[in-house]
Amino acid sequence: MEHPENSSEYAGLQVNSGVEQPSIINPYLKRQRIRRRELTAAEMVEGIVKGDVTILSQAVTLVESVNPDHQQKAQEVINKCLPYSGNSVRIGISGVPGAGKSTSIDEFGIHILKERGGKLAVLAIDPSSERTKGSILGDKTRMEKLSIHPDSFIRPSPTAGSLGGVARKTRETIILCEAAGFDKIFVETVGVGQSETACHSMVDFFLLIQLAGTGDELQGIKRGIMEISDGIVINKCDGDNVDRCHMAATNFRNALHFFPMPDSGWTPKVLCYSGFYGTGVKEIWDMIYQYFDFVKQNGYFDYRRNEQSKYWMYESINEQLRLNFYNNPLIKQRLQQAEYSVLAGQQTSFTAAQDLLDEYFEQLKNA
Repeated sequence: MEHPENSSEYAGLQVNSGVEQPSIINPYLKRQRIRRRELTAAEMVEGIVKGDVTILSQAVTLVESVNPDHQQKAQEVINKCLPYSGNSVRIGISGVPGAGKSTSIDEFGIHILKERGGKLAVLAIDPSSERTKGSILGDKTRMEKLSIHPDSFIRPSPTAGSLGGVARKTRETIILCEAAGFDKIFVETVGVGQSETACHSMVDFFLLIQLAGTGDELQGIKRGIMEISDGIVINKCDGDNVDRCHMAATNFRNALHFFPMPDSGWTPKVLCYSGFYGTGVKEIWDMIYQYFDFVKQNGYFDYRRNEQSKYWMYESINEQLRLNFYNNPLIKQRLQQAEYSVLAGQQTSFTAAQDLLDEYFEQLKNA
């Protein structure tokens, strides 16, 4: 259609026809995606042992999957990787939100890779939202140096409302990372309670990151997390905050005197550092390796690993029993009825639960 502005009466004015707009439909939509061939368990193990991080990532995804077929294949991969595992130092790192865990891990990791070489894997347990069930999984964005380092591997995992399951999968991921040649493994978790116990049950050294001004000696005694810590470090010891950090360190040292001596015989140390400026990081690593020398000499290192293996065996039994109970067809039918009777005040929660368990065990007995 000709523009009227281009007529002779509008001298000096001209409107171009413009550029034809492309179709809003993607022309490549009909193209079939090229699906990659799915690797067998043996091929995955071979790639992991060779240190292929792409195949390692695929194996970790397999471990985290809830698909029964994937789980079966993942267990096969884990069992075949087991002989290549156990040759790393596992360090758990925890602290309240905002304590600077990700920044500190970035500094800790770069320092130890520079000083001692080797390979480092960072496994972050990221809590999921109770409302949306989603996770940000953004820890890697804060680890600017490690995320581009050729000898590091960072893998965040969402809790998705199931802390025990994620902890077990993190434990299995440790085995895969060790088989891939990672001799240093960090397990990061948020200091919110139960996650620390789960993290402590899979690491050799548990490091607690604290901040200055979070309470006096009495407040420190009340924190159960301090009982399982092998070392306490106070972050953000820089600028005007130096005196407050050293005062907090004194308070924490005083609080530690009220705790019983750990089974390892090691007295936890309290150090100050700055994750942002990287000062005091060497002293923290000296403390960690001093601890490893101490517990390997008195035999506690092997004892703790054996106890952890037993712990996870029982945890796996508990989880399988729970899944078997809830997936039982009879229990699925009876659960809603039991809920109604509890809400109607016909039964207490405890008797309803006992009745369900009695029916479950009776069915097993007659099977």
